[in-house]
Amino acid sequence: MSEEILSFEEAMEKYDPVLGFEVHVELNTKTKMFDDAPNEFGDTPNTNITPVSLGLPGVLPVVNGKAVESAIKLGLALGCDIAEVSHFARKNYFYPDTPKNFQTSQFDEPIAENGSIDIELEDGTVFTVDIERAHMEEDAGKLNHMGGSTGRIQGAEFSLVDYNRAGVPLIEIVTRPIVGAGERAPELARAYVAAIREIVKNLGISDAKMERGNVRCDANVSLMPKGTTEFGTRTETKNVNSLRSVERAVRYEIQRHAAVLDSGQKIVQETRMWHEDTRETTAGRPKSDADDYRYFPEPDLVPVVTDSEWIERLRAELPEPPAERRRRLKADWGYSDEEFRDVVNAGAMDAIEETVAAGASPAVARKWWMGEIARIAKVREVDLAETGATAQTVVELNQLIEQKKINDKIARQVLEFVIAGEGSPAEIVEKRNLAVVSDDGALTAAIDDALAAMPDVADKIRGGKVQAAGAIVGQVMKATRGQADAGRVRELILEKLGVEG
Repeated sequence: MSEEILSFEEAMEKYDPVLGFEVHVELNTKTKMFDDAPNEFGDTPNTNITPVSLGLPGVLPVVNGKAVESAIKLGLALGCDIAEVSHFARKNYFYPDTPKNFQTSQFDEPIAENGSIDIELEDGTVFTVDIERAHMEEDAGKLNHMGGSTGRIQGAEFSLVDYNRAGVPLIEIVTRPIVGAGERAPELARAYVAAIREIVKNLGISDAKMERGNVRCDANVSLMPKGTTEFGTRTETKNVNSLRSVERAVRYEIQRHAAVLDSGQKIVQETRMWHEDTRETTAGRPKSDADDYRYFPEPDLVPVVTDSEWIERLRAELPEPPAERRRRLKADWGYSDEEFRDVVNAGAMDAIEETVAAGASPAVARKWWMGEIARIAKVREVDLAETGATAQTVVELNQLIEQKKINDKIARQVLEFVIAGEGSPAEIVEKRNLAVVSDDGALTAAIDDALAAMPDVADKIRGGKVQAAGAIVGQVMKATRGQADAGRVRELILEKLGVEG
């Protein structure tokens, strides 16, 4: 049954939200965290495993050095201090997708601590989110619930476990409590997870595909009555794997907490599950504290020891930070604040950068990626990168327009054919005979027909109403299937009627 909730507006009038996020990032290393089993998504269940993955008796894990370097790079990108010595620990809990009955993680000595990240919202407002820690661990396997209608455990007849994911390298990024977001808390939640996804993708350490679970967020929410400073009891909505769902889950939990507190009841400290179809959370299990996991040092793994030379080498390999890159591109391209925000929100920044690098002007690149290509992406319900259009497509289309071989209308048709896989813009124009008609003889014949069909318009033009020539131009464009050079057509009309334009 659905739980009672307050309106978001009423909740904000009475309470201040406190947020906290634990974002899990799957690394794209070739092998798993502690053994040489392949780290591949989508393979046949239970094929990417070794005795170490399954925790069989007598096996010994070995730390993936590439994963350690990825963790250090992420820590540096988040402004964290990198530990000189960090240790792994066993986090003990019993669940079918954890074959060892413990997860190898880090507890009191993580690889990175004490960082921060500036989060910019769509209107330019900036929140600083403090990072408590980023630590290394391994992922669990995956349970596939069978026989039900939703794929969830509720209503399932049985479950199948796939251990391919067990042991995949993870970095968990834990924030300190976030206060002061107020009514913008859901928006901040979405923007924070988007920023983490952007950073790990920029670093090249994760594929960062949320639909695959490469980036998952556990969102913690509690409320404080207005005017108080003591944090309330929190709940943790687990494994939310889309930006939209993170925003909605935080909003819903704020509304639910407010209703519970208003009724005089207490919040239960528990995990919650988000359901995108009903847009609500349901109770999971009572939330465990660290003591409940009985952490103790992992006896089979040596400490991870770093030194300044290693850290500085990795720091030198870091790419330009995403926020700095955005500021640089906005200045280079000369876009207004609103134009650039639209580009970022549409996910068009990479495509426009590639298009400008390929030779188009920033204005032309923005026109195509935010215009016709964005329209096609919306109709097909795909991302811009999945339309099939490329930077070279835009450059070639613009060159054909500048050479007056095609006009804008034809260019849009050509783009559709390019996306359909018919070839390059130039090949399509030639193959489909789409070039602009610029031969004066052919244009004159079409103009004569149009003037004969519209004598009243011709008289208006002769009388000085030059703007009326647009009707004749339109008729000629129709007769030539949009392939006439509209500028040249207008010149010929005015010449024929003895009028100066």
